[in-house]
Amino acid sequence: MNSKENDHLRGKEIDLSQIDLDRMKMLVADMPGLMEYAHCASSAPVVPGQQALIKSRANQAMLQQVDRQMQQIVEQMKLLAKQASALRERQRISQEIYSAQMNFEPVIGNTYYLYEKGQERVLSLISPSEWGSIGKNLIFIAKVNLLADRTWEVEI
Repeated sequence: MNSKENDHLRGKEIDLSQIDLDRMKMLVADMPGLMEYAHCASSAPVVPGQQALIKSRANQAMLQQVDRQMQQIVEQMKLLAKQASALRERQRISQEIYSAQMNFEPVIGNTYYLYEKGQERVLSLISPSEWGSIGKNLIFIAKVNLLADRTWEVEI
């Protein structure tokens, strides 16, 4: 091999004084995996259309999850509305019972009987079957139970 061929194989010598190292630092990526474009020839191809597809799939998954959670909340709201309605009914019944005539102090957890006698209501310890002929002028309204919160529940 002659010297010209040798020079050609060695390539051109690099003059380090001609290289701007600060500029070169700006052209190097610290985290190439976070770049929006391929950082070298062997990188995975980044196709602009893929980004829209990725966003579309993520948006669809998010909407599906939000719909599922909203449905759960709606079901919970229905349950709460039903519970509130039952509580209002218990309040109404309790007020009606507390406005009735009672000659004793009711005990929590016991069962009592609500009657109508003329124009007034009467709370009694005696069931309709126990009255016999004495209770002819009483109209049975409901069998009730005093709960721990001092509200009344109608037994069925």
